[in-house]
Amino acid sequence: MKNISVIGAGTMGNGIAQTFAQGRFEVHLIDLNKSILEKAKKEIEKNLDRMVKKNLITLEEKDQSINRIHFIPEIDQEIRESDLVVEAATEKLEIKMALFKKLDELCSEHTLLASNTSSISITLLASTTKRAEKVIGMHFMNPVPVMKLVEVVKGFQTSKETTDRILDLSKKLGKIPVEVNDYPGFISNRILLPMINEAIYSLMEGVAGISEIDSIMTLGMSHPMGPLYLADFIGLDVCLAILEVLYQGFKNPKYAPCPLLVNMVNSGYLGVKSGKGFYTYAPDSKEKTISQIPFLIRN
Repeated sequence: MKNISVIGAGTMGNGIAQTFAQGRFEVHLIDLNKSILEKAKKEIEKNLDRMVKKNLITLEEKDQSINRIHFIPEIDQEIRESDLVVEAATEKLEIKMALFKKLDELCSEHTLLASNTSSISITLLASTTKRAEKVIGMHFMNPVPVMKLVEVVKGFQTSKETTDRILDLSKKLGKIPVEVNDYPGFISNRILLPMINEAIYSLMEGVAGISEIDSIMTLGMSHPMGPLYLADFIGLDVCLAILEVLYQGFKNPKYAPCPLLVNMVNSGYLGVKSGKGFYTYAPDSKEKTISQIPFLIRN
C-alpha cells in the first residue's frame, strides 16, 4: 500500500492522516468543510512542532510529513487510485452507510475500505457495498499519533487476506493491532462504556461527587484518568451514541444510557469540545473546574 485516503478531518481523521504521513504514506485528507480542513492542517502542524521540541522527530521529518498530506475539500479522482480508504466521518449510521455506498462506486476494485467507527457494525457498512470481503474496521484510539492500539474489526464477510493486510499495515505504522469480531461495541467500548455509564449513574444518585469518583478510579484502580473526565475527553455525545448502539444491539437494560447523560447531551454539555461537561474547560488551557450540574439526586 502506498496511497491512503482519509475521509473526515476532525480530531480522529487528522490524527490518522498524520500517523500515515509519518509512516511515509501519501495521504489525501478529505473533508467537504474547508474550515475543518484548515483547522486540521494547523492541528497537525502544531502536533508535529510539539514532537520536534521533544526531539522525537527532526524539523526535516516534520516538513516531509506535512508535504505528504494533501488537503482536499471533495471526494475527487484521487480517491480512485487509493489502496486504502479510512472513513473517519461523524459517528452516525446513515452518514456512514451512504458514504460506504458512494466509496464502493468510486474506488478501484483493489481498494480496501476501512471504518474508524467506535461501535457501528462493520458487517452493516459492508452490506452497502459489492466488496464486503474488502471492508474492515480500523478503530484507532485518541490521540491517534500517541496511542498504540488499533482495534481491527472483522466483518462477517471480511476476508483473511484483508485482515492480514490491515494487521501488517498497522504494525508498519508503529501500532499494536488487536483483532476482534464484529459485535456491538467490539471489545474496547463494550467494556469501557458501561463503566462510564455506571460512573454517571453513581454521580446522579449522589453516591459520590465528580472529583471523588474520578479520584477513586485513578488512585485505586490505576486508571490514567477518571471515567467522568474520560467521558468529557471522548465527548458525551459520542458516549451516548455508543451506549445507544450497545442497547439496541443487545436489547439488554444494562446498556441503557443514564438519564443524566441524556439530559447533559441534550443541553449541549458535550465535554472538552464544547467547553463544558462534567468539568468546565477554559479556552486554550489545560485547566478544568468542576461543573455545576442540575438534576443530581441528593442524599
